[in-house]
Amino acid sequence: MTPILLRADREGERLDQLLARSVDGLTRSAAQRLLEEGAVTLNGAPARKNTRTAPGDAVALSLPDPVEVDIRPQNIPLDVVYEDADVIVVNKPVGMVVHPAPGHPDGTLVNALLYHCGNSLSGINGALRPGIVHRIDRDTSGLIIAAKNDAAHLALAAQLQDHSLYREYEAVCVGTLKEASGTVDAPIARHPADRKRMCVDPKGGRAAVTHWSVLGRYPGHTHIQCRLETGRTHQIRVHMAYIGHPLLGDVVYGAKKPVPGLAGQCLHARRLSFVHPSAGTRVTVECPLPDYFSQALRKLAR
Repeated sequence: MTPILLRADREGERLDQLLARSVDGLTRSAAQRLLEEGAVTLNGAPARKNTRTAPGDAVALSLPDPVEVDIRPQNIPLDVVYEDADVIVVNKPVGMVVHPAPGHPDGTLVNALLYHCGNSLSGINGALRPGIVHRIDRDTSGLIIAAKNDAAHLALAAQLQDHSLYREYEAVCVGTLKEASGTVDAPIARHPADRKRMCVDPKGGRAAVTHWSVLGRYPGHTHIQCRLETGRTHQIRVHMAYIGHPLLGDVVYGAKKPVPGLAGQCLHARRLSFVHPSAGTRVTVECPLPDYFSQALRKLAR
């Protein structure tokens, strides 16, 4: 296992908090378990979960190797937008889960990719998430890229890190945005009382920046374009709710009742642009708005 190396940047922060905000997908409880198992060192010495850090402290986290699981390929139709020997870009339908998880053992995008690509998927994320470089929510539709080999995966992950992998979304939010465009710069962390939700946390959150612009205005709603500078879990949904304009159909961060005709939030990953891992040229792909989104706009127009 390869350790993850971090540098503390806050005075007096608990080590489990530092790990939870710095390592994507790692909860605070999971960080505490790793500390108890001796998987974390601070300045070269074993660390405890209640250890307080100082700026410049060197933290090393050794994550356990992924548990190999048996995920079977399934002949699920895929809307392939781009594909070559290194990458595949798919237009994911609303309602499809990206990878197997409790409650969703199959029928996922990973099951479909395994059937479509065979053994040609990167193994960096282990057997549970082969090829998966980034994710979009189950009830979000649109473009998602997967890597077919480890070299391509590392190159794409680096672009996510330095923000050169461009992701553009379209959404419908509740309320009227007065300005033509704006930016939400608000750190995001896991909700302290509900681990399935995220929230804006100026002190303990990870940096998150969303740029938005208005595409159209309807009575009580606004059609917007969003560009992600970072890629935190539920970022657009959390940020738009934070400024008082939750997404239409979002029962987690907005109205508690579903919107008729919508399976979830009205959010679509419309455009994706990346530097090709082998060729070094920029590849830009896009996909049209799905039926559920277009129908929502037509209803709002009426």
